[in-house]
Amino acid sequence: MNENGLEQELAQLQNVYNLLTEFLVKYSFQLVGAALIFLLGLWVANKVSNLVAKQFEKHDIDITLSNFVSNLVRILIVVMVGIIALGKLGISITPMVAAIGAASLGAGLALQGMLANYAAGVTIIVTRPFVVGNTIEIKGVSGVVKSIHLGLTLLTNEEGEVISIPNKHIVGEILHNSFEHKLVSTHFNVSYSSDVNQVLAIVNQVLSGNQQVNQQRPPQVGINGFNSIGLEIGLRYWVPTPTFYQNKYQINLDLMNALQQAGITIPCPVREIHIEK
Repeated sequence: MNENGLEQELAQLQNVYNLLTEFLVKYSFQLVGAALIFLLGLWVANKVSNLVAKQFEKHDIDITLSNFVSNLVRILIVVMVGIIALGKLGISITPMVAAIGAASLGAGLALQGMLANYAAGVTIIVTRPFVVGNTIEIKGVSGVVKSIHLGLTLLTNEEGEVISIPNKHIVGEILHNSFEHKLVSTHFNVSYSSDVNQVLAIVNQVLSGNQQVNQQRPPQVGINGFNSIGLEIGLRYWVPTPTFYQNKYQINLDLMNALQQAGITIPCPVREIHIEK
């Protein structure tokens, strides 16, 4: 029994060896040809991808769009070369395409949120409603754009926080883009006896003397209203977003010092209490 079992195993091994030998003899040229086609395709895909990236860089096109298009070109070429290589081996790709289509449908249903983010990311990259370095506000969240990815956009603020916003929450929403600056809007009161023209001149002088205030957009200063405390002076000016609060606090201090030196009275609410005996 042992000898018979050993002979059967040897016969099976011999059959496997014969099948492998026959396969290599019959399909060796197809295998070598398919491998060469695939390697050549990878080389061509990398060359074309690098060429596309250089053309985008030459024309100063956004780096995010450049990376996306170059990678997409590489993937498409590799897929086409893979199909050609499989055809060289005599493998029909029709069933594979059907299987990939069915799998893609199932994956699409399972990953709707992620695909929506990617689609929105492509829209942002193509339409470019903002670029890296712009100050944007979306759904009450604001910050400087740090980077733009296919799935999400990263913002940063003066506190150094990194804010991640899925791209599907950006496309189709009301978007505020103030580029690299942010608006400071404030007001204060002066007494009705003050020289209003002098007050406005002092405020304009402080704002024009601060190098951080954007003079491309002239500051707006004027009488904002009238109330029981005094004249309400309003001012609006633009400062770099990364140092928003630092500049605002410094300008407030400079305004206070300048008004005090000019003898301008800043009234405060006074409440009178009458006690009847």
